[in-house]
Amino acid sequence: MSISDPIGDMLTRIRNAQLRRRDVVSTPASTLRGRVLDVLQSEGFIRGYSESTLDNGVPQFEIELKYSDSQPVIRTIERVSRPGRRVYASVKNIPSVANGLGVSILSTPKGVMADHEAKAQNLGGEVLCRVF
Repeated sequence: MSISDPIGDMLTRIRNAQLRRRDVVSTPASTLRGRVLDVLQSEGFIRGYSESTLDNGVPQFEIELKYSDSQPVIRTIERVSRPGRRVYASVKNIPSVANGLGVSILSTPKGVMADHEAKAQNLGGEVLCRVF
């Protein structure tokens, strides 16, 4: 099955797994998904992730979701830039999420990073998603 929006698919899998109170969710592995998961882990939204391989040799990520007092740490996770409508932001226009309590994940020329890292390095880029 061909997926036209792999990041959107991963975010939907995470959202659905949290609604079902799952501890672990799997998604097909790719470099971009791995970089987004690195940012989510460094910002404390997920416990971590590991790469495994299915029986047919297809790599996948096993994402360990994080809960606090039986409530998901990720309250909202939404895709901003989609294949049909790309959203770019300069360093001056990087959106603030929940007055700094959340994070925007950007794809910059120096890699995928959180909004505060991009501002510190004076970089703009494509706004992939917002999490809070």
